[in-house]
Amino acid sequence: MSQDDSPSSTSQQPLPDGQEPADQVDQVDQVDQVDQLDSQSLVDHLRELRTCLLYSFIAIFIGFAAAYSQIKIIGHWFFEPLLSVLPPDHSLIFTSYQEGFFFI
Repeated sequence: MSQDDSPSSTSQQPLPDGQEPADQVDQVDQVDQVDQLDSQSLVDHLRELRTCLLYSFIAIFIGFAAAYSQIKIIGHWFFEPLLSVLPPDHSLIFTSYQEGFFFI
């Protein structure tokens, strides 16, 4: 392999119109983000935290709603191993009043 074929020589070639290689651009973006975080005030950090928490709660709510809409399927899947080992004339029992309403 000659020197011209080595990978380091291809990465050192200048790009047209002053463009930088993608990995250098990513490193510059990361440095800019760190500098931006260091220069934020406490109120800016709290605003960003509030936004992240709001997005997290929305995602949790959507996941809960999706799971609750499929509760019977999930309940049958959850109890299937237990029901498969029960004797033929037996069923599940519930020890408190509210337990019967969880997956029925």
